[in-house]
Amino acid sequence: MRDDISCRLICIDIDGTLLNDAKEVLPEVKKAVKRQCEKGRKIALVSGRMPCAVEQVEKQLGTGCIKICNAGTFMIMDGVCVKEEAMSTRIMRQLYTDAAKKHHVPLWIYQGYKWYVTRTDSFVEKEAGIIKNRPEVVDLYELAENWDKVGIKPNKFLIAAEEKKTGEIQKQLEGWKDRAFDVARSSGNYLEIFPKNVDKGKAVVSLCAILNIGTENTAAIGDHELDIPMIETAGIGIAMGNAIQALKEKADFVTLTNNEAGVAYALDNYCV
Repeated sequence: MRDDISCRLICIDIDGTLLNDAKEVLPEVKKAVKRQCEKGRKIALVSGRMPCAVEQVEKQLGTGCIKICNAGTFMIMDGVCVKEEAMSTRIMRQLYTDAAKKHHVPLWIYQGYKWYVTRTDSFVEKEAGIIKNRPEVVDLYELAENWDKVGIKPNKFLIAAEEKKTGEIQKQLEGWKDRAFDVARSSGNYLEIFPKNVDKGKAVVSLCAILNIGTENTAAIGDHELDIPMIETAGIGIAMGNAIQALKEKADFVTLTNNEAGVAYALDNYCV
């Protein structure tokens, strides 16, 4: 740990980071997180996952955590949403019409604690099995019309497909003129779409303001593109051994892989 850093908040990504490839929290990781809590440090789970899926990991971990869900757009402390970011239903319609339908993939829609899809496929079924929660299949145009009547707005969208296709869609979306959203992959198959200038790094900044903690007094651990802003924001940025190269290049340290309890190694060696 660098001499100029006093760690008070530790922000940890979930998939590919806190969890191993079997989607489990390894015993060494549980013990290491508990030791950090005993030192008085706060733990935030920062994920693209929806709230109920983050809560399931929190239960596996066995430690109460702050939960930053839906790619940084929905923050929960002590069971209450303390900060929320959203996009317009106009964007939702456009993404569905000009991207999802064009590429023959369903659009996943996240709003608060809920998950909607325009249809199911193998990626939806896989996710439902992992998080033990099924989405509601909706007619997007009807959903948008109903939300417009009561002022509801979506927090995040996701497109899941083979890695080549998510790359093609990402390139297409990044080329849209005057887009009011940003995109990043949380894995090769998952393309996350969230409000412009809102990301995991901005979420960490907001959380630090709420907790009255300087960002220099934070540590962050992650593995993929969606985690890069968080790694750059934190006082100590830690890349998993299985992280993409772009994230490793931004990190202060590189730990072991998620299958080798890399989070435990990071906490015990870089957040002492």
